[in-house]
Amino acid sequence: MSNLYEDDVVAWAEQQAHLLRTGQWSRLDIDNIAEEIEDVGKSEQHELQSRFSVLIAHLLKWAHQPARRGRSWRRTITEQRAAIARHLRRHPGLKPLLEEPDWLESAFVDARTNVFDETGIPDLPLSLPWSLEQLMAQDFLPE
Repeated sequence: MSNLYEDDVVAWAEQQAHLLRTGQWSRLDIDNIAEEIEDVGKSEQHELQSRFSVLIAHLLKWAHQPARRGRSWRRTITEQRAAIARHLRRHPGLKPLLEEPDWLESAFVDARTNVFDETGIPDLPLSLPWSLEQLMAQDFLPE
């Protein structure tokens, strides 16, 4: 079974689903099933953090490049907030991550790095300057 897992994870997944549905418990590839289940959670965490990073990057650009503000940045900010809210509704188990300062700070570090690489702005903040409530408030735009 592990060879199929390594060679064709899609075929392996179909096989494992069939074994589960037909109650063939002894034939299940338990170790790889457990790994795949863990990976689903990690993938959802990564997507949420990526969306926060994009949101924070655009808020940083909004705050530090007032002359370049436009509808595109505002639309991206609005879209990311909506996508984050949808993601949290679909996966409420991710909400505790938002209470971990290091987790949100990691999204900020990625955003700051991307903004610096893109713009070269030298005076970007060294830590996240906004609260979670501000990040998610539909009417919040830093001035």
